[in-house]
Amino acid sequence: MATAIDHLDWDDLKLFLIVVRCKSVTGAARELKVSHSTVSRRLARLEYTVGGALVERTRDGLLLTPAGLVTMRRAEEIENGVNALRSDVSNRDEVRGTVRLATMEGIATLYLSERLVELSSRYPDLDIELVTSPQTVRVARREADLFLSFFKPHGTALDSQLIGRFKTGLFASQAYLERNGVPSQAADLREHRFVGYIEELVLLESVLWLEELVPAPTMAFSSNSMMSQMFAASAGAGIVALPEFARSLKLGLIPVLEELSGEREIWMSAHQDLAYLPRVRAVKQFVKALVRRDEQRLLGNVPWSR
Repeated sequence: MATAIDHLDWDDLKLFLIVVRCKSVTGAARELKVSHSTVSRRLARLEYTVGGALVERTRDGLLLTPAGLVTMRRAEEIENGVNALRSDVSNRDEVRGTVRLATMEGIATLYLSERLVELSSRYPDLDIELVTSPQTVRVARREADLFLSFFKPHGTALDSQLIGRFKTGLFASQAYLERNGVPSQAADLREHRFVGYIEELVLLESVLWLEELVPAPTMAFSSNSMMSQMFAASAGAGIVALPEFARSLKLGLIPVLEELSGEREIWMSAHQDLAYLPRVRAVKQFVKALVRRDEQRLLGNVPWSR
């Protein structure tokens, strides 16, 4: 006896995946170049076919229901199978389509953004979306195809690799040091003022590099943006803790007590079902090679040049 699921339309599943990736019906309609009502109608038809709601609408966009998560995973399996078949039939690995790479604001802006231009030049049919997020991005829920983080994410079906490390240290402007003196030992830092994160807004402990180097610092300026901290410190607000790649911007910040330093890992994560796709693999390999090439700069052993 036939049931609703027997009439499942693959085109509706493809539309559902686009809705999930855009996190909104409006975004999916824009990408598909159809009306909002068309997307809503086809999504409702798919929900009827599978027998339950697939998404919940919130202020932050659409969230998957348990049924939606199962449907998404099965739809991705079909999509991956179709992509694999297409690759087998064409007998070549074409790098085309969209890859969404999510990471923290600082490394995205100061390190990745200009370097990803080389990847775009190499693969003209590749569309790279670089997303900044102050929190863990859930690759398993398709919030991104790749997640670059300073820790190993937890979760099932994740392909995570340690691809490098970077140094953290203290910096201040020449004007601040002339006004307040240059600390010669860690004990001198008790007399200085600092720039750092707003503690209650920190969503990832891996960015608390100031507190790691200076217990109980006296704060002069706080922001949830690392870029804002950099510019405030450059203007003389206080001493700031920064990752080594921040020096590439050349804001005139001078290292302070270089013997006080920390280190962070760089992890690259992808969903296991997507990691082999040519477009995802191309971005993974490029970023891994990039971090490997800049290893000595990231660790502070070689100066940055532009």
